[in-house]
Amino acid sequence: MQSDLLKRNLSQLYLTLVPILTLVLGLGIGYVSYKIYLPIWLINVVLMIVASWVLGAYVIKTGDQEKKHIALCALFFIIPTLLSSMFAGLGAPPYENPKLWVASATEQLTRYYFLLAMGVLIAFGYAILREKLKSTSGNFYAMLGFIAIQIAIPIYLIDMSFWGFYLTKLYRIIVASSMQQTPQWVLPLRNQFFYINMMVAALVYLATAAFAMSFKKAGWFKAVACNIYIVISLVFFLLDVLPPTLPEPFATLNFIVSIPAVPFMLPYFIGINLLRKVGDGSLV
Repeated sequence: MQSDLLKRNLSQLYLTLVPILTLVLGLGIGYVSYKIYLPIWLINVVLMIVASWVLGAYVIKTGDQEKKHIALCALFFIIPTLLSSMFAGLGAPPYENPKLWVASATEQLTRYYFLLAMGVLIAFGYAILREKLKSTSGNFYAMLGFIAIQIAIPIYLIDMSFWGFYLTKLYRIIVASSMQQTPQWVLPLRNQFFYINMMVAALVYLATAAFAMSFKKAGWFKAVACNIYIVISLVFFLLDVLPPTLPEPFATLNFIVSIPAVPFMLPYFIGINLLRKVGDGSLV
């Protein structure tokens, strides 16, 4: 019994550290060769799958439909971070360097394929969560949160399509035509999509805060945990909507919280908690 508890605690700890290390390595070290980051990422994928199974995903084998649905919801929240953990080796996209972007076009396209898939998975996760909270006292806040997600995800998919596919095609044209700099007309368009990305992040943070309030009303999570989710979501929301022209450290914080994968970190932690609770049998 103690051995099982230790395994579940270690699994939860590992899953908790993954997005933090991804962010630190991705921003701190930047791009490294695929010969290094790809094997490490694949090992991490296996470890995350094992950790998720040990923590609670194993309930999928049972005949309890409620537990299966909650576990599936949790996995929809966890898989996006499993995908984005590759970004620890990719670093930040080279937006300001068309030649470098084209030279790494395959990796940049892979990044945005992953980001598109992440948005779809998050939408499915919140849809399941909304259904499960309908019959609870948290129904109202779950409805508000899901409305925010319904607005955010279609815009997010358009946003990621621009950065991943339109920009790649444009930069290939720029490099092929030997242009010395990016055309001036591109800059306002690119700037506009930076702001679209900020709006999407703001909506996801608000949705997460609303669902956390729903958990609190429904009694799914402890009040302290719900309050932490709410406070972090609202602080990130405020940092996200700050003008990017503000001095440091606000400009850096504004940049970090609006990175496409960062707003999905909070649903990821919710997914970990859902797996833990469904594995403990304390949720359903």
